[in-house]
Amino acid sequence: MSSADPGPARGESVRPAPGPAGPGTGRLEVFALDGIPEIRSGDDLATLVGDALERTDGALPLRGDDVLVVTQKIVSKAEGAFVDLSAVQPRLEAVAYASRWGRDARQVEVVLRQAVRVVRMDNGVVIVETRHGFILANGGVDASNVGAGSGDTVLLLPDDPDASARRIREAVEQRFGVAPGVVISDSLGRPWRFGITDLAIGVAGFRPNEDLRGTADADGRVMSATIRAVADEIASAAELVLGKTARRPAALVRGASPPPGEGSIAADVLMPAELDLFR
Repeated sequence: MSSADPGPARGESVRPAPGPAGPGTGRLEVFALDGIPEIRSGDDLATLVGDALERTDGALPLRGDDVLVVTQKIVSKAEGAFVDLSAVQPRLEAVAYASRWGRDARQVEVVLRQAVRVVRMDNGVVIVETRHGFILANGGVDASNVGAGSGDTVLLLPDDPDASARRIREAVEQRFGVAPGVVISDSLGRPWRFGITDLAIGVAGFRPNEDLRGTADADGRVMSATIRAVADEIASAAELVLGKTARRPAALVRGASPPPGEGSIAADVLMPAELDLFR
């Protein structure tokens, strides 16, 4: 960039020249970010992520189509979404269920408090719909890797994951002059399949789905139902380098070329009740 070139305006989408990864190259790069410490309530998460970007070889300079993936756990920790189980008085229903299935009644109580609707309680699992609109096993309440309070403390989901993603994106843009996409990811199970995978629960800086309905496939046939879950795919790609025990809670995904624009998991991804065939 010459000294006379002012560069992109604040908030303007930056589309870099073709590089080692990007649109049309058939290549995706995922960088686990180095050196993010144990997160505590009140920590400036965006600053810590920015520091990690500077430490991670190859991550900088940022590109406009980069996506930062930040795990729900460190977002919730920074936002102070802890519950002290010693202060939880479980209801009789929670006590009975916990006794039957060998669960901690206090944790069951916290899950029920997060629910706007109980979908199913059986086999030691409590599936609920949260106030966010997520349908999750145990309401997203997490008892693992929660820090020094493990065993006596559980962690809730962020209050508004989309807003959390926007705050991180804005802070990263202020520091580096480029606004990447941001995904807040969490590990979720899937109906009819064993195993968990990371999906997006919050997003900023791009549309989380790519709606291909009305466009032609490779054979020229017009597609009528295809909607790509791009934010979920990016979250899952990042999880492959993050793992569950390696203490790597954030990654940079380069080359995914997410759909431009603005979007929301709550508004654009969660299925409305009238379209849910399983209610």
